[in-house]
Amino acid sequence: MKELSNTAEIHVGVVGLGLMGSSIVAALLIAGHQVIAIAPIAADAEQAASKIAHQLDHCVQAGLVQNPPEFYFEHLTISEDYHCLEKCSVVIECVIEKIEIKTVVYQKIADVVSSSTIIGSNTSAIPISVLQEQVPHPERFLGIHWAEPAFMTRFLEITCGALTARENADRIFDLAHHWGKEPTLLKKDIRGFITNRLMYAVYREIFHLLENNLANRDDVDKAFRYDAGSWMTLMGIFRRMDYTGLDDYTTIVDNLFPVLSNTKNVPEKMKEMVSITAKGVHNGRGLYPYSNGEAGRWDEAFASFNNEIRQLAAEYSAGKVNEFLGH
Repeated sequence: MKELSNTAEIHVGVVGLGLMGSSIVAALLIAGHQVIAIAPIAADAEQAASKIAHQLDHCVQAGLVQNPPEFYFEHLTISEDYHCLEKCSVVIECVIEKIEIKTVVYQKIADVVSSSTIIGSNTSAIPISVLQEQVPHPERFLGIHWAEPAFMTRFLEITCGALTARENADRIFDLAHHWGKEPTLLKKDIRGFITNRLMYAVYREIFHLLENNLANRDDVDKAFRYDAGSWMTLMGIFRRMDYTGLDDYTTIVDNLFPVLSNTKNVPEKMKEMVSITAKGVHNGRGLYPYSNGEAGRWDEAFASFNNEIRQLAAEYSAGKVNEFLGH
């Protein structure tokens, strides 16, 4: 791979241009890369430019960049032709979470790129060790898991599969800092990686509370927003335990762990949502009701909030906190 500090010399491909894919494209463009955006289906290709322009508009409004979207489009190729990926040093797959579809995508990528090109997946559900079996030269395959919006958050999770070469993971880890991230590197493939294991443990518990009439939807959301939401941007969970003091945790764990949910079943409420094709703010049908235009206003509020939380996270980044502490 070319000198990492010169992102303009590193061509990066993104395959799959939905909400997450277009957001990743925007993140890579503002980091200075030449980006090749591949739409696996024609419908995605038709909408890709407007999606990416919308993401870049958010970047401008947030003060992440000074140049207008048109500037970045000069460094962007949008195509349905996988041959455009030929010069890429890194290709990130961001398609639907179905292994048979991902397999076809990997074959098309591998057919046109160098055997040394790093191939990453944004998957949040399928083990990297399983996916890399579908790729020639599996040592160059790993997980590169972003959070939406990719251009705002400081999150990036890099996961090694059983066959991933450590030097390839280290390259992406180093490159991620040029993307404005504070990345984590998992040297061993674990189901759900870190962030999904944490969040789905929470999801299981909130549905347990809801379905057993122990708490209602609004109170669960308020509890999460105004407790965890008040400190998570500054400190992680272990740091929070240190900050609050460890004296009582043994007693609390002893009393609380036995009554937490350990169900292995999909919650009935989630089955209901799937049966009515609920997609939340994306179609106005979800766990909450949405009046006309309300879902769109949530999207606007989230964009504004992300800008503020990004600035706060940057102000209290790990490096700056260490400086504050005199380390």
